Amino acid sequence: MNPVLALRPLVCQKTLRFVTERAPQFLDITEAVAQAVEESGVREGIALVFSCHTTAAIRVNENEPLLLRDLEEFLKRLAPRDLYYGHNDFSVRTHNMTPDECPNAHAHCQHLLLGASETIPVAEGRLFLGRWQRIFLVELDRPREREVLVRVIGHG
Repeated sequence: MNPVLALRPLVCQKTLRFVTERAPQFLDITEAVAQAVEESGVREGIALVFSCHTTAAIRVNENEPLLLRDLEEFLKRLAPRDLYYGHNDFSVRTHNMTPDECPNAHAHCQHLLLGASETIPVAEGRLFLGRWQRIFLVELDRPREREVLVRVIGHG
């Protein structure tokens, strides 16, 4: 039998929930993702980490306090909260409105540049990250509960 065909394919999925405190905020979720990978039983493959929101991103970067503060300030300068955005003009906007709607176009603009997901290699049953790399949920809107999907694909 071909040894490649003998590998047992695995696909495991877990939804993680986090509560953010401010925006922007870089919340290190590496340990929770690593636990999901370990629980999956996948030894070799990939872990897809996906934000289920259009105003919260997933990024890999370094967890160094001064750098994180610099990144938060960079995002504020990139798409300031206090600019005029048509999305925030509730006197004319008619689509995708909810009872708790708030002006958050700046968060959508920031998210467009950051992205919703990261794909990280899994090797020997663990996330294969560089020395300083960490996985962050990046809150761009306001404090609240967020969902992150972790899908681990590979073989045991």
